[in-house]
Amino acid sequence: MDTAFVIPGTKIRFGFDAIIDLIPGVGDAVGALIATVIITHSSHLGVPKIVLVRMAGNVLLNTLVGAVPFLGAVLTVFFRSNAKNYELLRAHASGARKSTVRDWIFVATLLVALLAGLAFLAWGAWALARSIYRGISSDSFGSWPLEGQNAMRKMQSAASDFIRRPT
Repeated sequence: MDTAFVIPGTKIRFGFDAIIDLIPGVGDAVGALIATVIITHSSHLGVPKIVLVRMAGNVLLNTLVGAVPFLGAVLTVFFRSNAKNYELLRAHASGARKSTVRDWIFVATLLVALLAGLAFLAWGAWALARSIYRGISSDSFGSWPLEGQNAMRKMQSAASDFIRRPT
């Protein structure tokens, strides 16, 4: 998924994941879905749960980076979550390597980053809703609905005065 092709004249390898990421909206989801096959296979081979979480974190990070149009596909070429997950599978499926402090640090950092990202999104949604509400209730529209109704009455009165005016 990550190293099937070589850019001619360079040592840069890329795979189907980078190509799929070029499809807006769908590419990242399809890439993540395919990447879960490696994680599921790793689970069946008895890879420790902390390593499975690390693998899922790699896929999640790749999906989030890939969500940025075009730039995400370029960054995916260098991040290579599937290649990293394959190496984790090879290292842990044999049972020779146990989960390390590095695995736990990665998972903890990922969780903190996700929580910070969710907090930022929640703040952004609140700020957007607040600015929309302030735009609707600003003085240019009147204090809705009361001032809007008063303005409507004034327009109706002016229209009826215009109609009643003798010619």
